[in-house]
Amino acid sequence: MTAPVTVSVTRHVDPSRTTEMLAWVQAGTSLAEKFDGFLGSGWVRPSEDSTEWHMLYRFADADSLTTWEASPQREWWLEAAQGSVEERHRERRTGIEGWFDEPATVEALSAAPVPPPRWKQMVVIFMVFLPLSLLANFVASRTISGWPLVPRVVLVTSVMTPLMTYVFLPWMTRRMSWWLHRA
Repeated sequence: MTAPVTVSVTRHVDPSRTTEMLAWVQAGTSLAEKFDGFLGSGWVRPSEDSTEWHMLYRFADADSLTTWEASPQREWWLEAAQGSVEERHRERRTGIEGWFDEPATVEALSAAPVPPPRWKQMVVIFMVFLPLSLLANFVASRTISGWPLVPRVVLVTSVMTPLMTYVFLPWMTRRMSWWLHRA
């Protein structure tokens, strides 16, 4: 059994060509996704204005990686960046060692959605929590009112928490998204 292989490539990028670089990285990822064994890719930069791009890609095994690296698609992709990108360092790893240093920034192909203001989040949580809490306490008062306080609260909380987390909050958040994300 072979282990997944991660390749780290440090590339120097002309800062005036950042937009083209983002498109180039996305094109490379789109090409690599079509190869068997592709597990993902990404990149980090030490800072937003850095000329160094640390790119990572991962394949399920060495054979899958070799197929990608020897492919005409990859060759075409690399040729497309000639003059804009200079490879500085390349490293292959099969373990997880060394991949957990915190980067200063993490780049993504699309911007993360802006979360709604905390006060709006609080209102939606309250809209779910109040009726569910009333219902849970009503049912508990009819069924387990004779139980000591701690076991009763533990049971009610144990039932309410997953219901809130996995059922009612996602449902309410979807229904209130028009309000949560309105400026």
